[in-house]
Amino acid sequence: MENDKTLFRIKTLTELHGAPGFEEEVRDYMKQEMTPFVDEVITTHMGSIFGVKKSKKQNAKRVMIAAHMDEIGFMITNITQNGMLQFTNLGGVSNDIWQGQRLQVKNRKGEKIVGVVSNIPKHFRTGNEAVPEIKDLMLDIGAESDKEVRSRGIEIGDTIVPFTPFTQLSEHRYSAKAWDNRYGCVLAIEILELLKDVELDVDLYVGANVQEEVGLRGAKASTELIQPDIAFVVDCSPANDIKGKQQLSGQLGEGTLIRIKDGTMILSPRFRDYLLELVDTFDIRSQYYISPGGTDGGEIHKANKGVPTAVIGVCARYIHSTDAVFDIRDYYAARELLKQAVSHLTNENILTLQFQSEEK
Repeated sequence: MENDKTLFRIKTLTELHGAPGFEEEVRDYMKQEMTPFVDEVITTHMGSIFGVKKSKKQNAKRVMIAAHMDEIGFMITNITQNGMLQFTNLGGVSNDIWQGQRLQVKNRKGEKIVGVVSNIPKHFRTGNEAVPEIKDLMLDIGAESDKEVRSRGIEIGDTIVPFTPFTQLSEHRYSAKAWDNRYGCVLAIEILELLKDVELDVDLYVGANVQEEVGLRGAKASTELIQPDIAFVVDCSPANDIKGKQQLSGQLGEGTLIRIKDGTMILSPRFRDYLLELVDTFDIRSQYYISPGGTDGGEIHKANKGVPTAVIGVCARYIHSTDAVFDIRDYYAARELLKQAVSHLTNENILTLQFQSEEK
C-alpha cells in the first residue's frame, strides 16, 4: 500500500544519524531513492543533493524544491578520564530537556554507541541546583576510562543525536526524532515519484540541503548551483497547540502550513494567492502560520535578482528535542499542495510571481 511505503520511508529517514555537517547517511539514502525518478543527480561541494527532472520544453523555467537533511545534534568536545563524554550543541536546543535521555554517538568507523545523559538523582539533590548548560552535561556510554572510550573508536569531534525509534501513537499520530526535517526529505522523494510520468513545463530540481540547523548554510550554495526561477522549501515547524489552538502557531491535524511570515522571509502576496487558490480548488486542508524562526527560504529568496519562494510545511510538537509528535494527515495535505503547485506552474504565472508581469 502507498501509505505503508510512506511510513517505511519516514521510519528509515528519521532513524538515520545526520547531525549538521555529517549528513552522509541521509544523502546516500536520498540519492538511492531519487535516482529512479530523475534524469540526473547533482551535488554542491558542501554536500547538498538534488535530483533533476527535465522538461521537454526548450528554455524551461527552473523550479527548486528544497528540504534539509540535517537534524539538531551535538559534537563531542571532551573525553574525561573516567570515560564520560562532554559535548556542544549543533543547532538550537533547550538546556533543560536532555538529562536522563538516551543519545547515540556515531564514531569514525560509522559504528553507533548509545549512552545516557547524566543527571543527579533526587536522593543527592539539595534543591539549589540550576539547570545545567549543554557544556556541563555528560554522556555516559558505560566506559570506565578515556582509554576505553577511544578503544571503541570515539574521538573528539564525533557527533551525537537522539536515540529514538519511530513510533505510532494513534491512528494518525506518530513520534520520531528528526521529523524536522526528514519530513521534507520524504516529501522530496515522493513528489518525484508522484510526478515521474507527468510532463511538466518546468525543469524540476528536487532535493535537500546540508547544515540548515546551524544557520541556513547549505542553501546559498545550492541556489547558486541551480539558479532557480522560483522555489519551494519543504520544512517542519513547531506546533504550539498542547493547550489548544494558539492563534497562528500550528495545530496538529489542521493541514499543511501557509507560512505567511517568519524571522527570515515574508511570503509574497502573489505566491500566497497562488497557493490559496490551489487549496480551495483541490480542497486541501491548510492553516495560516507565523514563526519567529526561519527556513532555507531565508537564503534562497534573496539570491540573484530574487527568487520567489514559498514554504510548504507541516507542524509538529516538541521539535528540536529527543522526540517530535506529528499527524500524518498534515503530511499528505502538504504533499498534495506541493504536487498541485508544481503541476500548475506555467511560464506566465512564474513571470507573475517574479513581478515581471503587469498587474491585472
